[in-house]
Amino acid sequence: MSKSTFKHSFSLLHIDYVKLNHNWNFNNVISPYYRLYYIDEGMGTISNSSDKLILEPGYLYLIPSFTICNLNCEEYLSQYFIQFFEESPDGISLFNQNRNVMKLPATETDIILIKQMLKSNPGRGINRSDNPKVYEKEAFYKEYRSHNDKMKPHLKFENQGTLLLLFSRFLNTTNFKQTTPQGRPSKILDTMSYIQLHLDKNLTVAELAQRVNQNQDYFSKQFLIHTGQRPLNYIHEKKIERAQYLIATTNKSFLEIALDTGFSNLPHFSKMFKQIVSLTPGEYRNKNDFYLNN
Repeated sequence: MSKSTFKHSFSLLHIDYVKLNHNWNFNNVISPYYRLYYIDEGMGTISNSSDKLILEPGYLYLIPSFTICNLNCEEYLSQYFIQFFEESPDGISLFNQNRNVMKLPATETDIILIKQMLKSNPGRGINRSDNPKVYEKEAFYKEYRSHNDKMKPHLKFENQGTLLLLFSRFLNTTNFKQTTPQGRPSKILDTMSYIQLHLDKNLTVAELAQRVNQNQDYFSKQFLIHTGQRPLNYIHEKKIERAQYLIATTNKSFLEIALDTGFSNLPHFSKMFKQIVSLTPGEYRNKNDFYLNN
């Protein structure tokens, strides 16, 4: 009998109920964590270069980590929001192939769960600004993670269960693409996990093929067939995704981040970052900088 273990878990960052107005207007927002909204009044929008979703009462919205979007409210919008990190042993996100905003009708159970979670976690709002440039810094992440470390065991389990229930709603939609279909060979899955766990290394396709005892050309073709990407492209994408996280949450220099993500020099790192993100590392950091005068 086959045996599988659910390996994903989630940790709470923020939860709150807020009333927003025309000042809630931010472009090119991208975060290393998930955002989940429940709208109870008013109207707003979430958009990107190709799509726009209306934020309207009675609906849930999920913004996966590292999903670029614009947030806007022209007049009035009130929302419950939960921000949380996803964790897995191999670093492969459940939404690895779903970097798009998702929307579905909220059920009565969803609303009860969200309100109960807010009641059980007082003082976990942002309380600084509605501007992501202000609250997305390493010091603030550490502050709220320290809350989790001090949390009583029963509340940790309660939060985890609530997040799993709410998150599962978005896995049961026609728009969700399964990241690990049954047909994907074990050697490909093993390679994907190995890449995620060794992003600080200078990984090569030849080494990855040798590791699973396959010819390099055959390995590359199989990887492309089963992931939709060539091995080197996949490696670079995951390295830059890790770099985005480090830029957004730490004060490390770009050279330090380049070395932490397995690049041997800064020019190569900068070139790949611009190619994948369409911004230079400096431009990306500027979008996440904490300006006291904002």
